[in-house]
Amino acid sequence: MEHKIEWKDRRNVISCYLLEETAPDKNAVAELYQMTALEETLERLTSVPGRFQGVEPQIEKLILTPDFHKGAGIPIGTVMMTKGFVVPQAMGNDINCGMRFYTTDLSEEKIHEKLPELTSKIRHIFFEGGRQIPMTGRQREALFRYGLEGLLETHHDSDKSGLWRYYQPEIQEKWLNRTVFRGSLKTTDTEGLEDFIGSYDQLTYDDQIGTIGGGNHFLEVQRVAEIYDGQTANAWNLKKGAVVVMLHTGSLTIGHHSGLLNRKICQDIYPVGLMHPENKIYPIPESCTVQNAWTRFWSVSGNAANFGFANRLFLGFMIQEVFSQVLGACDMELLYDAPHNFIWKKQVDGEDYFIHRKGACCAGGCEQMEGTEFAYYGEPVMIPGSMGSSSYLLRGLGNADSLWSASHGAGRKKSRGDAIKGNDDAFCHFMEKFHVITPIDPDRNDLKGRQDILKKWEDTIRAEAPYAYKDIDEVIAVHTAHDMAAPVARLEPVFTVKS
Repeated sequence: MEHKIEWKDRRNVISCYLLEETAPDKNAVAELYQMTALEETLERLTSVPGRFQGVEPQIEKLILTPDFHKGAGIPIGTVMMTKGFVVPQAMGNDINCGMRFYTTDLSEEKIHEKLPELTSKIRHIFFEGGRQIPMTGRQREALFRYGLEGLLETHHDSDKSGLWRYYQPEIQEKWLNRTVFRGSLKTTDTEGLEDFIGSYDQLTYDDQIGTIGGGNHFLEVQRVAEIYDGQTANAWNLKKGAVVVMLHTGSLTIGHHSGLLNRKICQDIYPVGLMHPENKIYPIPESCTVQNAWTRFWSVSGNAANFGFANRLFLGFMIQEVFSQVLGACDMELLYDAPHNFIWKKQVDGEDYFIHRKGACCAGGCEQMEGTEFAYYGEPVMIPGSMGSSSYLLRGLGNADSLWSASHGAGRKKSRGDAIKGNDDAFCHFMEKFHVITPIDPDRNDLKGRQDILKKWEDTIRAEAPYAYKDIDEVIAVHTAHDMAAPVARLEPVFTVKS
């Protein structure tokens, strides 16, 4: 059911694809209304001569996905199409937070047999300094400036050391075509990242690449529980009972750095003497009068997005290393990698627009995927449930009414604070049947008396438990009802890795 949310003085109605039995989150709606004061900011800026160079800035359309919930300034699940300007906050600070999905030739039975060994190896590689991802400064600069194509050009620097032994250039080149933007956004600079890049020729390590991050980010090994679209599933190498890997993470502190820089860029170009927006949401006009700011914004954002693509790539190598050491050599084939926090340039009916997605997947149909291997089926759409619940793989239907977008998850029903409190029976039931691997092993003998550490560990798990989120099956039903995306397969967790 669509819940109509009124927006005073709007040229167009906000389209909302929300759950029938769930009224919109009041806090998220309040945040949305606060965000719409952006139109007042635009009106003030149009009074400044030359600021928009004769182009009338406008919010062409705004849609809310079924997982719509409160964010930080702009709600999560917001998709906005603008003309003549962009809004950095409308993609969030975790720039290119997104999903990566692999099919494998692994057996679920073998995984269960070796689960204790897998758990120990995962803790070592993911949380205890076992990542082994050396890079030269030349590689890091190439990564920030050219993304995965930059790594392809400089991979020889690593000399196959550490996890680079899994980097096969001919495969990585093929996988560029299964990655949005080919995982490669060209930038003009590496502003503020010089210290992180380090010595140009020396192989060194950093503490960011190959990191899952906090909150609802994860790496999950899943089994294909149900197939709904056999033709697409066959084309995408999905079989019932097969083991797959789903990754959800972003650009970490690099994204935070870029987000702060973008905020400064916005504020620095804001006209002196003009009243600043109360909601502190600033646009950047597409204008030659602020051309330097425009170029810096795309470069800074591209640096973070490129890092996000590489981060997911190496997390894939990390789980492949775990599987190889414990289960023997395995095949992992990339299906797709896509952001759900970024800004897309898009031409519609000969006009140039900007599609802002904050916590929303791109869901292009066959027409939008023309020229790719997904042209016959539509764009792969990965929608994870909450930790421990089902996730779904869908195919995009290219629905312009939903701005070619879909949810990026189930969406929170309770805040993290509320999820931590109470819910004891539900939490115990959840933990009985769910295997989660975190940096802390609660069964370690030396932690038995450390209630402070164990309490912090338990709160982290409680905050992301299924009862804190909307029902993923109902979220998917809304996508189907509104022709946003069509289900291909339902996936169930085997185990989940979380920081």
